Amino acid sequence: MNRDAKIFVAGHGGFVGSAIVRALRQRGCSRLILKPKSELDLRDALQVQYLFRKEQPEYVFLTAAHVGGSEANRERPADLIRDNLMIQHNVIDASYQTSVKKLLFLGSACLYPKHATQPMKEHALLTGALEEANEPYSIAKIAGIKMCQAYNKQYQTRYITAMPTKLYGLHHPNDGLHASNTLAALFQRFHEATQRKLPHVEILGSRESKSEFLHVDDLADACLFLMDRYEDSEIINVGTGIEVTLRELAEKIKAITGYLGEIVYTAHAEAEADRIVDIAKINGLGWQADIKLDEGLRSVYAWVLRNESLLTKH
Repeated sequence: MNRDAKIFVAGHGGFVGSAIVRALRQRGCSRLILKPKSELDLRDALQVQYLFRKEQPEYVFLTAAHVGGSEANRERPADLIRDNLMIQHNVIDASYQTSVKKLLFLGSACLYPKHATQPMKEHALLTGALEEANEPYSIAKIAGIKMCQAYNKQYQTRYITAMPTKLYGLHHPNDGLHASNTLAALFQRFHEATQRKLPHVEILGSRESKSEFLHVDDLADACLFLMDRYEDSEIINVGTGIEVTLRELAEKIKAITGYLGEIVYTAHAEAEADRIVDIAKINGLGWQADIKLDEGLRSVYAWVLRNESLLTKH
């Protein structure tokens, strides 16, 4: 993927898409195809086909998706399944119809079975029941993965899928903190407690539950790396390989925010299961995350202090 290649970033205004655009521009790529939602509805097959035939992109990063948390999956399951299936179908098929050289599809670690063995290896996909809270979204995204694999098998295309772990970072320009629910909630609670000088912060969950957090700029770097060097139809995990307990994460954010009070943990039966991905495959190709969690958290909070009103945008 050279600097002169025409590259379409589907979802360039989103959290991951905007990070990929930054990474491409840092590399010197200038022929980027970026269309806002007001000009291109990826759910509309005719609009997508027209774009591909007119622009003739050589490479495609498919990061666009209709996302939502547990509430969206519960209240708007039809929207999540329909919109994601339409977006994926339109972009993947248009890529085939116009002979795109290579496409990267963005999956997620949340697509793995609810009770997958930790750390989760790529072959664990579809080996068990999904997390009920994310099922509509997960089913649609898994269909996208299978569509890429089917096109590779039947049409000899080069469509790959990256499976990132939980993400955090800043969404430029000026759109606020984006992070997993756990991390965003901790920043919110400790920042508020620091400002109001509260005697304690209550955290819902088991202090020893484990998670993994990847900075979005590291994911963008990994996506460019995979576009250059990965050719397998099988999915590939992207993460740090570093586990952090809820207690360790809370202590880090407590120190960063300067909070002086106590931390109180309130465990409950529905606590989120540990979600750690096995990254042996991508490490074996020569890639590893560069941004340490402490460094990333400090940069996020420094931004928060400069843009306090946007803290809750995530």
